Parts: sequence; structure tokens; C-alpha cells
Amino acid sequence: MLNLAVMLEDSARKVPDREAIVFNDTRLSYAQIDAMANQVANLLVERGIVPGDKVALSCPNLPYFPVIYYGILKAGAVVVPLNVLFKGREVSYHLDDSDASAYFCFEGTAELAMAEAGLAGFNDTAGCEHFFVIPADPQGSVPDGAEHFFAATKEQDKTFETRATDADDTAVILYTSGTTGQPKGAELSHANIAFNVTTCHRIWELSPSRPDIHLVTLPLFHSFGQTVQLNAGFGLGATLVLVARFDPKVALELMDKEEVTFFAGVPTMYWGLLGALTDETDVKKIAGNLRRAVAGGASLPVEILKEVKARFGVQILEGYGLSETSPVATFSHLDREPKAGSIGTPIWGVEVKLVDDDWSAVDDPDEVGEIAIRGHNIMKGYYKRPDATAEVMKDGWFRSGDLAKRDEDGYYYIVDRAKDMIIRGGYNVYPREVEEVILTHEDVSLVAVVGVPHDSHGEEIKAYVIRNEGAAVTEDELVDWCKEQMASYKYPRVIEFRDELPMTATGKILKRELA
Repeated sequence: MLNLAVMLEDSARKVPDREAIVFNDTRLSYAQIDAMANQVANLLVERGIVPGDKVALSCPNLPYFPVIYYGILKAGAVVVPLNVLFKGREVSYHLDDSDASAYFCFEGTAELAMAEAGLAGFNDTAGCEHFFVIPADPQGSVPDGAEHFFAATKEQDKTFETRATDADDTAVILYTSGTTGQPKGAELSHANIAFNVTTCHRIWELSPSRPDIHLVTLPLFHSFGQTVQLNAGFGLGATLVLVARFDPKVALELMDKEEVTFFAGVPTMYWGLLGALTDETDVKKIAGNLRRAVAGGASLPVEILKEVKARFGVQILEGYGLSETSPVATFSHLDREPKAGSIGTPIWGVEVKLVDDDWSAVDDPDEVGEIAIRGHNIMKGYYKRPDATAEVMKDGWFRSGDLAKRDEDGYYYIVDRAKDMIIRGGYNVYPREVEEVILTHEDVSLVAVVGVPHDSHGEEIKAYVIRNEGAAVTEDELVDWCKEQMASYKYPRVIEFRDELPMTATGKILKRELA
């Protein structure tokens, strides 16, 4: 038996009074988080949720996320984390595709009306029976058709016997998009994530005898923050200081105030921290506390690596992984000198090789091939998509779609991303999904979406559009329309109208010429 909820439960037994979560003025111990998660588990069982059922969760980095996340796991159910920026149509798709039986959604804010989008998606999904809204004010109301989270949980028992799950049972379904088609749910088992967590402990030499204080700016609904900070942190009794939305000035203030020892982020976050430093920033104190800094999501510019080490006195360790790999697959290691621009070497228990289109190994140093990965971190497959799974899996190996080269010392270097994928501010954006939405506009005939360089986001999304004959939609009007149809990190900020797009003889759009 293995249930990922052990990450919380073991620390709640060993260090019940230690602070587990800090958020603004809220400070919750491991015992408190565990008791609240038990109430969620009891609620789910009362509502008929059985082991293996899927339960969706839309919540930013607030204390409710770990409470509900582990409550779902305790009940033996499967967590389906959703991006908090999803619109109603996107919520509906994910609830339907995952066969979610229940859905927890934070109310949101005036700027980000999550409950409104959640209710629209819930109402458009026949199979999801329970919709719980977490109001920002515990005494506040919830939309008609939703249940009040606090009212539903307050009478529930604070004890619960966690349901037994096998190591290979699905614990989490993380949605990821391919370069074609709709988003797919990567099924990660309890063992997938648990092994990835303990390997993270090993890589960074983390120990329960020296519990860290994490600043959590990475979204917990994403695999990076979920494994590397939530589960890895809770597994060692660490304290997680949550930030609902990354603000570099706020992050620096919290690093100082809370004496943060562990920071994980995407490159734009490190860029933001450096840019937010002022004469008033107590860099010496922050640097004196900070023990580990890790990065992923995209390659870090060498200058940022150097500047962070110079200002904060810590070497950023870079790594690589995907939702399908739980996510960590390679990383820089403390016992070896890191190489700038490298994603490091394979983690413990994981093999990496470069392959060509026919799965044959690419062995020569500095020769480019596609990254293939095998080990304890590889997903079970894409939920309900055997054909899509078969396309990327063979003999236990998963092919990533990312092209890389390997030097003579075994260090890997990404040279190109998965086909046309765009990374905007650390979020993966898949052009095909955006294109399919834009094509539903009555004035659009053809569209090609690409990433273009951007100083702070890394890449910005640009759409090249051919309008229907006689159509008069303007660039600003189409941008505004897209904003209403897609999550904020997905919609194109730049539209360029063209009379034609570059194509091959077979009619395939040449996106490289556009980019």
C-alpha cells in the first residue's frame, strides 16, 4: 500500500505543531492541515466518492490547496488540478475529459472570477455531480447551484482512516497539451510522485533534521510546484510560505521576513527578483538564509545565473522534466560542477538517451536527438488515450518531443522545444489549441500562432491571421475576443493580418518563416 497523503500524515505525526503553511497572517500547523484534510476526505466519502473517482481542484496558492489536495488523496480518489486561469469552456472540457465526479473551486477575485467560470463549466458537464465553492470570506455566499465549502466541511469529523491505495494506482491527472489536438491527462501514480519526491530530497541533500522554509511562488496546480515544493516540502516537515501571485517585490520581502531557505522558480521569476532589488533590500540577510535555488521550465540565461550567485550567494541548480515525468528527469547535482546552459544529468533511478525518429540511439557527443526517458517517474499513460500513449511510449521509454545534445561528460543541453510549443512566463502554450479557438471566429479564415521574443515573458504569443473576404474585424477587436475565450496566458497579444501565409507544397504552414 502506498498513498501520497503520507507526505502530510507522516509529518503531522512527527512534528504536529510545526508550521506547515504560512499565508499572509495565517499560520497553520501540520496537525491543523491534516485535520482539515480529514474533513474534506469525510465529506467526499459522505457524498459517495469511492477510490479511483476523479475530483477536480481549481485553487491558487492558498492554504485550501494542500487541504483539499490531500483530502482527495486520503479518500482514495484522484486529484485533477486545473489551471486557475481557465474560462468556462476550458473548465467544462477538463471536467468532462477527466470524468470528474466532484469539483472544488476557489471563488476568485473581481479580476479573476473563478467561481463564475467554474459554475459555467460545471453546468456544461453532465457527469460531475458535486460543485463546492470556497468563498474568499468564509461567511460569504456562493453562486446558486454550488455548495458552500465551509458549510459542507465544518461538521465533518477531523479524523479519518486513509483509504488503502496500491503504489500503481493513479494519484493525480495532470493535463498537458500536445502540439496537436486537445489537452491530454497524464496519469501519475502514487509511486511516480513519491519516488520523484524522495529523489528531490536526495538531489538537494534535504533532510528532516534541517527543515527548510520554502517560498512557494510556483503555482501548485502545476507539476513543478506540486512535486518539488508541496510534496517534497511536506514530506520533510518543511514550512511553505505561499504566494498567490508572483510579485518580485513581495517575494523579496517574504524571503527576508520569513528567513526563506529554499526557492524554486522559472527563469522569469529570477529575472524579476534581480530587477526588484533596491538599496533598501537586505540582500545580505536573504543570502545568509538561502541554501537552495532551483530552476526549470526553460533555460536560464548565463547572465542571470552569474548575477544570482553574485547577489544572493547561491548557485542555481537547473533541471528538466515534463508533466509526464512527474516531473523531474534530469538535474544539476551538488557534488558536480554545474554547466551553464545544461539541464544536468539523469536523476537517481532514471535513464535518459537521445533517439532518432525510429527510436534508434543517437550516441555521438554533440549530435542532436530527441530526449527519451525511462524510470520510476514515467506516467502510466494519457487518460483514455491509448493511441496517444502508444505514440510516445515504447518498452518503458517515453519520448519527450524535445531535441537535445549530450556532451562527453554526460550533460544534456536542450536545443529546441517540442515542435512549436511556446513558453510564456513559464506557462506552456500550444499553438494548435489557440488556433482552433481563433478559427471559430466568424471573420477568421486561417491562422498560424507562433512565439516571438519578449523581454520579461521570454516569449509572447502572436497570431498571423487571414480574414474571410469582406471581414472587417480589427486587431484590437480580435485580441479582445480571444481574451474572452481563453485563459490569460494563452491568448495572443499581437495580431498581424496577412493576405497569405508561407506554406510547403503540401499546404503545411511554414511557422519557422513566420517566427
